[in-house]
Amino acid sequence: MDELKTAIIDIGSNTIRLVLYQYDNEEGLRELGNIKTVARLRTYLQPSGAMSEEGIRVLTETLLTFKAMLDDFEIFDVKAAATAAIRQATNRDQIIALMKEKTGVQIELLSEEEEAYFGYVAVAHSIGTLSAVTIDMGGGSTEITLFKNKELVESFSFPFGTVSLKQRFVKGDIMNSGEKKELVAFVKEQFKSLPWIQQVGLPIIAIGGSARNIAQVHQQRQQYPIASVHGYEISKEDLDQLSAFLGNLSFQELKHLDGLSTDRADIIVPALEVFRVLMEIVGSEVFQLTKKGLREGLIIHRILQEDEDAFDKYNVFEGNARKLARQYGRSEVEVDYLMHLADQLYRGCCHLNYLQFDENDLQLLRKAAKIFNIGEYIELSSASQHTFYLIANQSIDGLNHKERLKLALLASYKNKDYFERFAAPFIEWMSREEYRKMREFGTLLKFVYALNVSKRNIVHAIEMQPFDNYVQLNVYVKKNAAAEKYQANRHKKHLERALKIPIKVNFIEEGWNQDDNRSNK
Repeated sequence: MDELKTAIIDIGSNTIRLVLYQYDNEEGLRELGNIKTVARLRTYLQPSGAMSEEGIRVLTETLLTFKAMLDDFEIFDVKAAATAAIRQATNRDQIIALMKEKTGVQIELLSEEEEAYFGYVAVAHSIGTLSAVTIDMGGGSTEITLFKNKELVESFSFPFGTVSLKQRFVKGDIMNSGEKKELVAFVKEQFKSLPWIQQVGLPIIAIGGSARNIAQVHQQRQQYPIASVHGYEISKEDLDQLSAFLGNLSFQELKHLDGLSTDRADIIVPALEVFRVLMEIVGSEVFQLTKKGLREGLIIHRILQEDEDAFDKYNVFEGNARKLARQYGRSEVEVDYLMHLADQLYRGCCHLNYLQFDENDLQLLRKAAKIFNIGEYIELSSASQHTFYLIANQSIDGLNHKERLKLALLASYKNKDYFERFAAPFIEWMSREEYRKMREFGTLLKFVYALNVSKRNIVHAIEMQPFDNYVQLNVYVKKNAAAEKYQANRHKKHLERALKIPIKVNFIEEGWNQDDNRSNK
């Protein structure tokens, strides 16, 4: 699929969203717009099981509004997907027919299995975690999946969600201690009915608005230094502390709490308790967040039907790194070239025991090489600052936040002072040894980048040759390398400091006699 401009209308039990997407082979999948309305359709299900006339009116008006927006955007490729609120309504067939007649929108009713599957698809293609239990908690249903090595193993949909749990267990605006005890007992009994999640000890990956709000509140409380919740992780202990904090707030305080959407003030505590129960049942210590969910799963699945190579769930970051580099003016040829030089220099340093070889370190270096100094696309003189900000503060599929920080520190490396300035707010994220290693790798990447300052890809090999009190770095070039010589000699001092050895940089033009050249040095 070369290009696609489409929209998803996600008709949930709590909210109805219109999300606009664009996909092409070069830049991948991008969200162009996101509009939501809090409809709480689940509350319009009557004791008989039918959705009330008021609920149908709310749905009709929302779809007509979205349809007008789509006409303005000139987007005619639209998929409307409905989940629990419509699925659980006994008059669902009449609702679907009426929406087609009054709004022109054809609603596709997703089954419980489909809803769980598309959520898994989104997680598998946006998170680097190989095995996990996912939870997608909406207003009227909760989908649980288990995947191992990125393959779906089990899935189940429970007919309860944040809105229905509040209706069932909470009489006022917020839950009291007795109601909390009853809700926890109920949810625990439900989750225990799934033998395949019992104490499997895997991370929990949470999908949906309630999970995102919990992450945002947690970030606000600790003045979190970088943006986005995608790839964010919360420990079980921190989730327990957050439960105690939220449980002591009044409804008015919850409505004004930074990070929490006002429309979720009455359902955030029930949602948090469900997540805590699931962590207990699974035996998990890590609660991970993704901003991707059902909507992205639908789009990704559709694209993969036409191009099975469009997304690679086993190498999530790699595909996104190339698209990120391309977005900031880096060609695929240059990406591969920088990665190749970084690989050569790292292996050379390890061979001479200046660095200790580690496959994980090499992969991190290769990742950083792909997007090194992308901030120069914005402004050359402040490329380092822009690079750090761009990488540290945007969602990057396939990376958690610590991995993203490491990448930002490496890809933005300019000198020791800049490194320490960027690292200062994150001093507790890594050990001193990890920071030392990041600084060393940053100097290596900075030197590699200097070897292509003219953007001509003229260096075709790097060789390290040891002498008694220094190391000679032979750089083999295809043509005149005046710019590269100047930059390499400017930046070699950083590499010398990292490797703790004097370095002589020897540029050898292709066709020269290598032995003669060395004898002249």
